[in-house]
Amino acid sequence: MYHQEGYHTYYIYILTNKAKTVFYTGVTNNLRKRLNQHQDNILSKKKTFASQYNAQFLLFYEKFTWIQEAIAREKEIKGWDRSKKLELIKTINPEFCFLNYLFE
Repeated sequence: MYHQEGYHTYYIYILTNKAKTVFYTGVTNNLRKRLNQHQDNILSKKKTFASQYNAQFLLFYEKFTWIQEAIAREKEIKGWDRSKKLELIKTINPEFCFLNYLFE
């Protein structure tokens, strides 16, 4: 039997709050669903970093085929200071627009 390995899509993403004062970096295999979960956590007042700071607005994302690569990239970005994250966001979103509509 011929086995063909499937391709998956994983995302790393950066969220912010309305005032753009905090950044939250995460990884997921379903960005639409994960954005909804962040919003639900805020509404239900769960005690997560993203919900405590109302981080629900998407500023940046990257796609990966392999989860290991996505996790490594997430860890890399989490280690960066704010200025380096700002420069990364500018590479695809120079106006710092909220990109949630792309995944509705």
